[in-house]
Amino acid sequence: MRRSDGETTDCPIRRKHVAAYARVSTDQEEQEGSFYSQISFYTEYINSHPDWQLVGIYADKGLSGTSYKHRPEFNRMIMDAKSGKIDLIFTKSISRFARNKVDSLSVTRD
Repeated sequence: MRRSDGETTDCPIRRKHVAAYARVSTDQEEQEGSFYSQISFYTEYINSHPDWQLVGIYADKGLSGTSYKHRPEFNRMIMDAKSGKIDLIFTKSISRFARNKVDSLSVTRD
């Protein structure tokens, strides 16, 4: 690896650990397409960046976003982020992450 001063070092560049969160609130057929599209898009998008390492796609299907307490994949993702396994999380929109502003703020501030 070349440093900014032109010298080289044996230290490897640490790839950013990236994850995505996908969610649809019902099991209805019309939302199933959105669910799998989210998963496919983020898998391809993250893998297209050589300096990123895909940690995982966390996905809750048929679960409301009004509370994070009953979303197992969301909670697993947050625990992985808190433990340092994830540096960056992508989601389709803030409403996929949390519909409740208090939940959203409390989770992101931790």
